[in-house]
Amino acid sequence: MSPLLDTRCEHLLREVAPQVLGVVVRRFGDFAAAEDAVQEALIAAYLQWPRDGLPDSPRAWLIQVASRRITDYLRSEMARRRREAAAATEVDHLTRTAGVESDPEQDDTLILLFMCCHPALSPSSAIALTLRAVGGLTTREIANAFLVPEATMAQRIGRAKQSIKASGVPFNMPDARERTERLSAVLHVLYLIFNEGYSSSIGPDLQRHDLANEAIRLTRAVHSLLPHDGEVAGLLALMILTDARRLARTGPEGELIPLDKQDRTLWHQKAISEGVALISQTLSRGSIGSYQLQAAIAAVHDEAARAQDTDWPQILALYGLLRRMSHNPMVTLNYAIAAAMVHGPATGLKLLESLDADSRLAGHYRLDTVRAHLFEMAGDHQTAIAYYRAAALRTTSIPERDYLMTQVARINAEASLA
Repeated sequence: MSPLLDTRCEHLLREVAPQVLGVVVRRFGDFAAAEDAVQEALIAAYLQWPRDGLPDSPRAWLIQVASRRITDYLRSEMARRRREAAAATEVDHLTRTAGVESDPEQDDTLILLFMCCHPALSPSSAIALTLRAVGGLTTREIANAFLVPEATMAQRIGRAKQSIKASGVPFNMPDARERTERLSAVLHVLYLIFNEGYSSSIGPDLQRHDLANEAIRLTRAVHSLLPHDGEVAGLLALMILTDARRLARTGPEGELIPLDKQDRTLWHQKAISEGVALISQTLSRGSIGSYQLQAAIAAVHDEAARAQDTDWPQILALYGLLRRMSHNPMVTLNYAIAAAMVHGPATGLKLLESLDADSRLAGHYRLDTVRAHLFEMAGDHQTAIAYYRAAALRTTSIPERDYLMTQVARINAEASLA
């Protein structure tokens, strides 16, 4: 198989894996066993498809293989308990009654999303499990999103799987009350999936379009389910407005292009119009949440025809509101950037000092990156170089690392010409 087809296989598997997991969970009711079976089916696909070619229906192929794996598992478990005869009957019953042939094309991803955000789990465990099951993120990627060690996240996901199994939660769409209880976790999951797709934390690619597209698709589905919820609309608007800049974020070789250097003629104007209309409509309803504020900030950026036209005082005011309702250190980081653009780099650097004591961000490459940028704005080029280098050593994203080292080379070149 050609490298192009290998890449196509990888993207296809990422796209359909959550859908396949949803179908298998719906059929057999055991989340942990279903996830193991789907993982085995994905491994089989990685091994066989490059050799044999893509099947006519990759999704159906994966469902069939995973269903066989979990059926074998059920038989094995029942045999171990010395109930071979009952095992055969039980497996046949599951296959007949769980809807294997009823609707093979049904997309259960939205149900899976709400199921993983069950209140039996702590919010952090629910979000971590959903990122794994629905988003297809690795444990390391999820740990990066939560700013915790990978081993800690692996334990958290393992406990979440066991809690789901022990709870006996049925695989169906929750009622209106249950949806309300789980909505905050659902939106946080979708937000993190989109962020990982828009700016991948690991690997050679800056963006993972499959993840970003899936996050937008699922958020649209939640918005259709809850059309009058302001935060759902706000999150959808945020994703649309942010994703509208996708084509301008990378150069010909996949290199990172920062916001102020992007060719804004490449921004998707139809998407910007949709996002602005959506956030304008939801802001007029009264109660305002964090996703709505972030969408409003994204709209201010997108409506500026040139970087120098950006309304930074308005962005600073919006981040100020967001900072009052959120304890996320990334909000403070962005507030410091906006403050530097309005009041000068010294103000921004002063605001960053509080983050040194925050264990979630202290020593994080993004904090080093912002410091480097602000020191460069202040004219302290040697300190800026030191922080750019420190950030490059800490990031696990190759495009971000290359960009940071390019800044070091640029500053040194400018100094040699001075």
